[in-house]
Amino acid sequence: MRMLGCAAIAVLAATGADAQTVLKASHQFPGGKGDIRDEMVQLIAREVAAANVGIEVQVFPGASLYKPNDQWNAVTRGLLDLTSFPLDYAAGRHPEFSATLMPGLVGNFDRAMRLNDSEFMQDIKKIIDDAGAMVISDAWLSGAFASKKTCITSPETMKGQVIRAAGPAFEEMLVAAGGSIASMPSSEIYTGMQTGVLDAANTSSASFVSYRLFEQAKCLTAPGENALWFMYEPVLMSKKTFEKLTPEQQAAFIAAGEKAEAYFNEEVRKGDDLMIDTYKKAGVEVVEMSKADYDAWLEVAKTSSYKNFAENVPGGDKLIEKALAVE
Repeated sequence: MRMLGCAAIAVLAATGADAQTVLKASHQFPGGKGDIRDEMVQLIAREVAAANVGIEVQVFPGASLYKPNDQWNAVTRGLLDLTSFPLDYAAGRHPEFSATLMPGLVGNFDRAMRLNDSEFMQDIKKIIDDAGAMVISDAWLSGAFASKKTCITSPETMKGQVIRAAGPAFEEMLVAAGGSIASMPSSEIYTGMQTGVLDAANTSSASFVSYRLFEQAKCLTAPGENALWFMYEPVLMSKKTFEKLTPEQQAAFIAAGEKAEAYFNEEVRKGDDLMIDTYKKAGVEVVEMSKADYDAWLEVAKTSSYKNFAENVPGGDKLIEKALAVE
C-alpha cells in the first residue's frame, strides 16, 4: 500500500506542472462592453494566468452562469469561485448589507475609499467572511436616476412614478416620497422601461451606460456634487475555493485582487463623465440634484429607510453611526 501511495504521488508530481485548475467567475454585467465590473473580473483572470500558478479563471458575464440573485448562495457554498456582486442583493439573508446601499451615506468617491478601511466595513466584511466568502477587491459605484416622464430632483418629483430601485433602503425612501416600486435586477431595467412596467430607475453609472438605458430615458439625474446613490459591489471569492489553493495560488489571487481594485479606483471616476456624455449625445436631458434637493431627500431617508434599518436590523443603529463617523 505504501508503494502504491508513493507511485500515485509521483504521477501527480509529474503531471502537476502541466495541470490547470479551472475556476469559474460569474457576474450579471455585460461582457466585452467596457463595464468596469466585468473589466475587474477579466483583469483578475489575466493576472492569475500570468502568475503561472496552474490556475485558469473562466469568466461568465451577463448572468450566463448564475442569475444575479443566485450568486451569493453559490459563492458562499463553494459552488461558484468568484463573483462581482452588488452586496445589497444579499440583504434578504443578511439585512446588515442594506447599509452598503443607504441613501446619502457615502456621498463621493474619496469618502467611499475611506469607508473601505473603517470599522463600519470591518463589521460588513466579518458578515461576508462568516457566510463563507471573502472580499478580494473593494468597489463602490456612484449611481444616477433616469425617467421616461420627468426629471427626478427633489422628493416631490418622485410622486406618481413607478421606479426600480436597487435595495430596500432606497425603495423605502422612494415610497415615502410618493413613488411606487417594481423590483428587478439591473439587467432587466431596459425591458421594464421599454414595456412600460417602469417609468424610472436608479442604478449605477456603469449600468446606465452598459445596459444602454439612454435608449429609453428622457431625463438623467447625474450624481454631481450631491451623490445620493452609492453601492458597494466588491469582487468576492468563495472561502472554500480559496482554502483549497496552495499558498502560491492564494498569493496570486490576493495580488490580482489588489491590482483590480487599483484599476477600479482610477477608472470609476471617469464613469460619471462617460455616462453624462453618452446621454447628452443620445439627446437625453441631463440634470443634477442641488444641495437643497439632496438635503430634502436625506430628511425623507431619515424618517423612512434610516429609521427602519435602525429598528429592524440587529445593531443597525450602531452600523449607521460607524459609517457616518467616517470623515
